[in-house]
Amino acid sequence: MTLKAILFDLDGTLLEHDMRNDFIPHYFALLSKHMAAWIPPDKLAPSVMRGADAVTNNDGSRTNEEAFAEVFYPLIGYPREEMEPRFMDFYTRVFPALRQYTTSKPDARLAVQTAFDKGFDVVIATNPHFPDIATQHRLAWAGVADFPYRKVTTYENSHFAKPSLGYYQEILDELGCAPEEALMIGDEAMDMVAARLGCATFLVPGPATKMEEIDPPPTYRGALADVIALLHTL
Repeated sequence: MTLKAILFDLDGTLLEHDMRNDFIPHYFALLSKHMAAWIPPDKLAPSVMRGADAVTNNDGSRTNEEAFAEVFYPLIGYPREEMEPRFMDFYTRVFPALRQYTTSKPDARLAVQTAFDKGFDVVIATNPHFPDIATQHRLAWAGVADFPYRKVTTYENSHFAKPSLGYYQEILDELGCAPEEALMIGDEAMDMVAARLGCATFLVPGPATKMEEIDPPPTYRGALADVIALLHTL
């Protein structure tokens, strides 16, 4: 079956950084400082992680934003309407400082541009734990924020998270695309699980890649330059 859609993971694939061991610790340091007047730092991070768990386990009955809010705001003891603007202020003014812990990939823009030039529907299939504003910052850091994507997955517009197959099925349903018509490009097992639906997959190894966790094996494997070469043949 002819491919119709290209799905790109963002963190570790189009944008180089170590999410778990570098980016997230600095993220929590800045967020804790920003919110310290309202939430003790030793309470904030565990509460965010509990909310993140609710997103990971979302069953599709509400958006990830709603799943997070249902758990997080009762834990910190403040109403959502009071605290959410303060978090959005963090993402607007403080979150951009995290750019220093990321590195743009020279081939990232060309890979995305090639997918568009070939006429594919292009999706940024990043794990939707962050709000749109934080995702747009990271797209800008990768140099790929200005493309007319069919979808950029965020916690506002998604009802599942990786590695749930529901996450990929939701994207495919919105595109009107069969799994066999889609190629998922990413750096982790949570990206490669799209193969279980029938999608082709392309592994771009990076710091977060754990080969022993990847099942089934990727259809393709290589650097972004190899992604570009493949796209030219499709």
